Amino acid sequence: MKALLLTDYRRLEVADFPAPTPGPDELLVRVRACGICGSDIHGYDGSSGRRIPPLIMGHEAAGVVEAVGGAVSRFQPGDRVTFDSTVYCGQCAYCRAGQINLCDRRQVLGVSCGEYRRHGAFAEYVVVPERTAVALPEDLSFVHAALVEPVSIAVHAVNRLPIRLGDSAAVVGTGMIGLLVVQALRLAGCGKIVALDVEPRKLALARELGADAALDARDPEAPAQVAAMTGGRGVDVAVEAVGAAAPVQLAIRCLRKGGALGLVGNVTPNIELPLQAVVTRELTLYGSCASQGEYPACLELLRRGAMRVEPLISARIPLEAAPQWFERLYQREPGLLKVIVEP
Repeated sequence: MKALLLTDYRRLEVADFPAPTPGPDELLVRVRACGICGSDIHGYDGSSGRRIPPLIMGHEAAGVVEAVGGAVSRFQPGDRVTFDSTVYCGQCAYCRAGQINLCDRRQVLGVSCGEYRRHGAFAEYVVVPERTAVALPEDLSFVHAALVEPVSIAVHAVNRLPIRLGDSAAVVGTGMIGLLVVQALRLAGCGKIVALDVEPRKLALARELGADAALDARDPEAPAQVAAMTGGRGVDVAVEAVGAAAPVQLAIRCLRKGGALGLVGNVTPNIELPLQAVVTRELTLYGSCASQGEYPACLELLRRGAMRVEPLISARIPLEAAPQWFERLYQREPGLLKVIVEP
């Protein structure tokens, strides 16, 4: 099969690669669409430490079942599917409790981190466990279905927060996940949503997708502007979708006393936290990792257009063009959000 192989950092080759064979409880899926995630870009340059070459990356995908293992019962060749990027064991205490994203033996598709290597979906075929696969609605395209993974991350992050109907919210960082969080907060019942970012184009897109206000995150008066919009209190909940010190600190400054902060960004391993503000204002922090069984609900949201992803797609490309587009994303070319590879 043809596959996009990371042979060294910042070096991708479209190469011939042995097609995988499904095990007894696995599906062989012909990939029809796979999104380039920000984590893939951090893997491309080696900064994450979780994409050690050689590796086929890619975990935001959808396709058609080509073959099934002997123990598979829910799917057959020809079925349209997507699959969770989290490969969970299904047997540990966390899996049995439904907390599959916290699985003791958790792996991630398209990741190689020293502990394991699991080739992903930037290829003509990929193998996935049956338990991670979900059937697609017939009227949902493969391209949109491939984005159920980032949609589920946003929905899970919002589901973690104690939101009441009419609550106010701030979203710091309006990249792909942040723009999906804006939509998820609106669906969760938030009455006023403020988006904060440093890029005017992303802020305009946040307004288009449901934010009531959009502020420059670099403006030192931004927290005061948020307070003015919320009766002088600050927002009830905030979501930080970058994963760096300055955005986290900004999100904390936007919160009211007793507010809740969702942390979904994960770029920087360690940050400086304003501990006194968290303690004396009784803020609650909610970490959010991947998703926890939200795929079916998210597919339905995508199917009926309640979560809009088409405005987030910058390009649809063949596998052969992927190396050049990875470099363009790495160089942070203005205007690029989601690029979909169609093997």
